[in-house]
Amino acid sequence: MSDQAVYGGGTPAAAAPRKAVTLHRIREMHAQGEPIAMVTCYDASFAKVMDAAGVDCLLVGDSLGMVVQGQTSTLPVTLEETAYHIRCVARGNKNAWLIGDLPFGSYQQSPAQALESAVALMQAGAQMVKLEGGGWTNETIRFLTQRGIPVCAHLGLTPQSVHALGGYRVQGRNDEAAATLKQHACEVAEAGAAMLVLELLPSSVANDVTQSLPIPVIGIGAGKGCSGQVLVMHDMLGITQGKLPRFVRNFMDGAPSIEAALRQYVSDVKARRFPDDAIHGY
Repeated sequence: MSDQAVYGGGTPAAAAPRKAVTLHRIREMHAQGEPIAMVTCYDASFAKVMDAAGVDCLLVGDSLGMVVQGQTSTLPVTLEETAYHIRCVARGNKNAWLIGDLPFGSYQQSPAQALESAVALMQAGAQMVKLEGGGWTNETIRFLTQRGIPVCAHLGLTPQSVHALGGYRVQGRNDEAAATLKQHACEVAEAGAAMLVLELLPSSVANDVTQSLPIPVIGIGAGKGCSGQVLVMHDMLGITQGKLPRFVRNFMDGAPSIEAALRQYVSDVKARRFPDDAIHGY
């Protein structure tokens, strides 16, 4: 019998509908060692394509400030603007896990402020919120998770702190910086973060962090040893002009369509063909 079941009249069986990606499913994937594929998304049309292509998680990132609004950093993005884009993505998405960035200034003041901001994003359609920084964020992460709001932490290069960090530079290069980062990673997990994004780190440091934590670690410029990968949509589809970071790969090269490019990305992440540390790593 062929691999494709055939019913009366020779009509091929319809493909099984994709199951919704839940936090429970993400934890299962992590436990089973299946890499998690994440892409940033900002509107309903691309959300539909990404969902159809099998992308596990959609991130409405504050990167929208740069790739959608034309800003020079993520700092000008407001909570209202983020909520607008989350509503757009939520309308187009059916099955992927939807994460929304808490933008600059929307959670730094107090845990109570973070809760108010997180509620706005969750009511817009987010299923998890992401915030940047370690150490001082532990109280906020604990406060949110105790109130039923899933949190994704973000360490390494944290774009909302770009001026304090001296630009978009690789973090954790020396032993002291790597030790501090590992400490912060353990602390955010203990505080209740269900996921962690590591950005722009030496692959060896990111791998050590990933191996030491009980939660999935999603890398961007952090090597193939992470539990999954995320890229900015405009970068991985060849839309962004100018010089790109070395961790970016243009998946539109040789692809017949955007959906095919996204499917290739998912496939390469799942098979750990992307990233290649020799090409994309630090």
